[in-house]
Amino acid sequence: EIRLSLVGSEMCIRDRDNQGVVMQYQVRPAVPADAPQVSQVILAALLASNAQDYPASVIERVQASFTPDAVRQLMQRRQMFVALVHGELRGTASLDGRAVRSVFVGPAYHGQGLGRQLMAAVEQAALDSGQTSLVVPSSVTAEGFYARLGFVRVREHYEGEELTLIMERALVAAETGPGLG
Repeated sequence: EIRLSLVGSEMCIRDRDNQGVVMQYQVRPAVPADAPQVSQVILAALLASNAQDYPASVIERVQASFTPDAVRQLMQRRQMFVALVHGELRGTASLDGRAVRSVFVGPAYHGQGLGRQLMAAVEQAALDSGQTSLVVPSSVTAEGFYARLGFVRVREHYEGEELTLIMERALVAAETGPGLG
């Protein structure tokens, strides 16, 4: 059972987790005060997940790109969203033009739908800004996640030891008309 309600720019989703307990997710635009928690979530996800697919030198370089100050600077250039579970920040995703950037979910929340909800917010923001497709520079770690969302690998990009998979997906606006909307 999934219930969705929109309140202003906030989206609340109620879903059942593995223990049958209702978890409340909220996806909203990020604000500068979120930067320290966004940084923590990204660093935890990098160490728990991405470190399995990349050498330490790559992880260290990426970590340096996501300090709280760096996150605040990114907020000024991108549309950044955060996901909260029971009021605690547990994930983030950004939109930069038609590019999906920095999708990270805290390791304890992997596989529970939080990433999909963040991507839904990114997709809606892209549609609202007139985009017709999304591109994501994916890590090797996240390729399966994006593939399940309909993204297709179009090329590979190497920067030193770091392999990035460039994936794309067309956007389809929700149909509207009498009785729809």
